Amino acid sequence: MELFYRRLGSGIPVVILHGLYGSSDNWMTIAKQLSDRYELLLPDHRNHGQSPHSNSLTYRSMVADLNELLNKLEFNKVNLIGHSMGGRVAMEFQSTFPERVERMVIVDVAPWDYYPEDEWFRASYQEHMRIIEALMEMEVDKIKTRNEADKFLADKGLNSRLRSFLLKNLKRGSVGFHWALNLSGIQNNLEHLLLGVNVDRTAASKVKVMFIKGEQSNYIPKDQLVRLKEFFPNSEHVTIPKSGHWVHAEQPQLFIDHVTRFLG
Repeated sequence: MELFYRRLGSGIPVVILHGLYGSSDNWMTIAKQLSDRYELLLPDHRNHGQSPHSNSLTYRSMVADLNELLNKLEFNKVNLIGHSMGGRVAMEFQSTFPERVERMVIVDVAPWDYYPEDEWFRASYQEHMRIIEALMEMEVDKIKTRNEADKFLADKGLNSRLRSFLLKNLKRGSVGFHWALNLSGIQNNLEHLLLGVNVDRTAASKVKVMFIKGEQSNYIPKDQLVRLKEFFPNSEHVTIPKSGHWVHAEQPQLFIDHVTRFLG
């Protein structure tokens, strides 16, 4: 699939992979601050942003999309920064094409599999379904203003920060609003996205990785941080204080400091 992408800066090539419900646009503030020392490539994953929609939203399909984009732009070897779903795309990409990855920064997501009986899986699945159903229930063709849309989601119990993030996907067209997200595609693939990725231990042993955890996030439980080296022996981890899952948005300068130190 031919992805939409943004490209800026010059220097060491770095690809930034956004998370679920996100887009390349969410990362432009960070990218602009990194663009004086890196060449940044920011794609929109399928079913997100300005990229095409598909019934498939698997890590394998997103890895294939990224590989196609790198071939098109003649990027042979890159560094990867991936947040949440994008972090898992990065890890599976490195396992599939280890020769194409120099270093990885994985932001607030674990490499191991989760299973339906896990407490984290059940809680995450229910929360994501609540979000998706709220978005699908909104009759966007009848919405007149963004404030109206915001009130609808507030009445569904979504907090202000989450609403602000989600509403970036509400786009005005020639006849009212529409979602840039393929909501049914996300809903139908949600269980797969939460279960995990295939990490090839041999490939993983050859790459340097920095995991960045949000202090207030449970995506990588504190008591399981030691497990990261089981998957990526050449890894380190940092915890950024006073931040949740959207570390880069909540503590941008600390995030940039860690990234530049690691990538050089």
